[in-house]
Amino acid sequence: MNKYIILTIITMLPWFAFSQEKVEGVVLDSEGSNALTLSGANVYWQDSQTGVVTDFDGKFSIPFDKEFNKLIISYVGFETDTLTINEPKTIRVSLKPSNELDEVVVQQERDAIQKTYFSPQNVITVNSAELLKAACCNLAESFETNPSIDVNLSDGLTGTKQIQMLGLTSPYLLITQENIPMVRGASQAYGLTFTPGTWIESIQITKGTGSVVNGYESISGQINTELVKPLTDNAVFVNGYANQNGRYELNTHFNRKLTDKWSTGLYIHGNKRTQKEDNNEDGFLDAPLADQINVMNRWQYQDAEKGWVSFFNVRFLNDEKQVGQVDFNPDTDRVDGANGSLSGAEVWGSEINTRRFDTSLKLGYVFPELPFQSIGFQTSYSLHKQDSYFGFRTYDINHESLYSNLLFNSIIGDTRNKFKTGITFAYDGYDEMVTATDYSRDDTSVGAFFEYSYENLEKVSLTAGLRVDNHNRLGTFVTPRFHIRYTPWEKGSLRGSFGRGKRAANIFAENQQLFASARQINIDDTGGKVYGLDPEDAWNYGVSFLQGFNFLNKKGDISLDYYITDFENQVVVDWENPQEVSFYNLDGDSSAKSFQVEVNYELLTRLNFRTSYKFYDVSTDYNSSNLQKPLLAQNRFFANLGYETEAKENGAKWKFDYTLHALGKMRLPDTSVNEPAYQLGEYSSPYNLMNAQITKVFSNTIELYIGGENLTGEQQNNPVLGANDPFGPNFDTTIVYAPIMGRMFYGGFRFKIQ
Repeated sequence: MNKYIILTIITMLPWFAFSQEKVEGVVLDSEGSNALTLSGANVYWQDSQTGVVTDFDGKFSIPFDKEFNKLIISYVGFETDTLTINEPKTIRVSLKPSNELDEVVVQQERDAIQKTYFSPQNVITVNSAELLKAACCNLAESFETNPSIDVNLSDGLTGTKQIQMLGLTSPYLLITQENIPMVRGASQAYGLTFTPGTWIESIQITKGTGSVVNGYESISGQINTELVKPLTDNAVFVNGYANQNGRYELNTHFNRKLTDKWSTGLYIHGNKRTQKEDNNEDGFLDAPLADQINVMNRWQYQDAEKGWVSFFNVRFLNDEKQVGQVDFNPDTDRVDGANGSLSGAEVWGSEINTRRFDTSLKLGYVFPELPFQSIGFQTSYSLHKQDSYFGFRTYDINHESLYSNLLFNSIIGDTRNKFKTGITFAYDGYDEMVTATDYSRDDTSVGAFFEYSYENLEKVSLTAGLRVDNHNRLGTFVTPRFHIRYTPWEKGSLRGSFGRGKRAANIFAENQQLFASARQINIDDTGGKVYGLDPEDAWNYGVSFLQGFNFLNKKGDISLDYYITDFENQVVVDWENPQEVSFYNLDGDSSAKSFQVEVNYELLTRLNFRTSYKFYDVSTDYNSSNLQKPLLAQNRFFANLGYETEAKENGAKWKFDYTLHALGKMRLPDTSVNEPAYQLGEYSSPYNLMNAQITKVFSNTIELYIGGENLTGEQQNNPVLGANDPFGPNFDTTIVYAPIMGRMFYGGFRFKIQ
């Protein structure tokens, strides 16, 4: 399959000839007679794939192309310089030392979604401009305009959105906050809703196994969230949101620069829903009654002269949800099912209450005399407490987590050859009760890693990493990762990758929606060390191609990627019997194959078009037979159209955005043994989702927005199976493949003081 994709790319895309005229020069570390040359500095044309690296004497020669006039020069530990070059010439460039730990990338105006041509890893960066195209109330809702991530409802009650990438759900992704693991363990089901959208500065999406630096748990990819910085965020920011279904949100940011080195920010988020909605008249709430308060204090320190940079966060969250039948009253209708007795049960309901405290520290030091060399330390602590019940089932989990990572960066010879090495320690303590059964455990691990990177912008870049970890339940194991990028021609970037991922599945925390059903829960294997199960083990392989082009004087790009995830061992969640759900280790084959083609193009000035098609082949050997993954559309089509008017001097302008999701049919879990009234078909029907938003920016201070989701009013007819008898044998809220609510409109405002 990979061979045919590459051949198709080669025949589809034009060959661009290089100009014979040159821009030549030398790159220095400062001005004056004591300046030293910088070997291995990156020199490239902005928005092109033409780049070179300075030689041992700091000299370079790059082809001149009149199509590009912005020449970018970057070097680790120095500020990136952007020069305007209109003709072939010889230049002398002096870079200034940077006050950042990592290389600074300067661009005049960033695209809302950026795809890197130079990185060996397939990374997509989503910045704040893209996030504002929809009312991103939290991280789970930040991917509606991004074709790389699929967003689906996890169940028919909580309204929680679950993300998927490469055909696999979020537990197979490493979800980090500023490269510290964040959404994992007890927070897996609802953790994405605990990061407000306004706190997000950018999101980096990595397809395939990520870096060994961030751990061994990444299997299908990594999502890293960068939060706004107190030093660069607005001094005051206020965002208000309300929709017709009774959801209200308010976000406030207060940032202040205390000294030349210290800055701090206070971020407060609150959301509430008290309005009861039952549009499909099945007697169950279409969305939960909810109340959340989320407060974070963030400190930033940097001393450019001495090379220190640090971030410190502390956060507290309280989140309360009530779901179930419209008439449910927790004070009078809660059922005590600890002993299995349902005597007197009439109204079904559920409450999910979460309290979370977390704190993190990032500390970095750049050697002043060796700006390419640095030491970094990351550590975080969290205490996550969830008390919940689903009808007569109780589920309580306390998760205490400690994570530390010590990292050293340097070079081998010159900056084309870089390496990272370090050690990681992690502790997870789970106090977990499922009704009357105690599944408590402690997990500890310590690991060491080494990652080598070779950067040559002209042709080849690669990253090869290896880590060794010892885990008290997973044993001692090796995790290799490899990524390579090759430039076959101008504006072309061909990538390949492979790597291993391993993880302990938290079967109850990750599948909480199954508690809201009459299914009997079975664990069929008992020989493993995690719930009696063995850890999951998988290899991911991928190839991708990115080609930039100019057509009718407008820029665009086309990308294709194909990834395969092969499981050597997997915890199979088998709910093909509607009366039960079984967890057991894989005995046979399980793989996820994903193909995507995406095109981005500027149709007219400030009118951008993005479209993609995805095909999934995700199959698993169940005890019964080999089956495609349920509730996953094999065919998905995406289109987005965005337009902005030209901004006036005070920043005033209009923004328009429209998104279409077309989902093909999905295989439904088998319900053939149910009574006829509670049977579903073998497949769902295809459907389309349309979202739109209009924003009026009055000035750099105030803007208003209105929008609509699910504009065509698509709704699943029976998201709650057996709604007429919630304590009966056919009750099931887990088979959700389409929206539960119909058409929804919202509005809001943003106010900021810079």
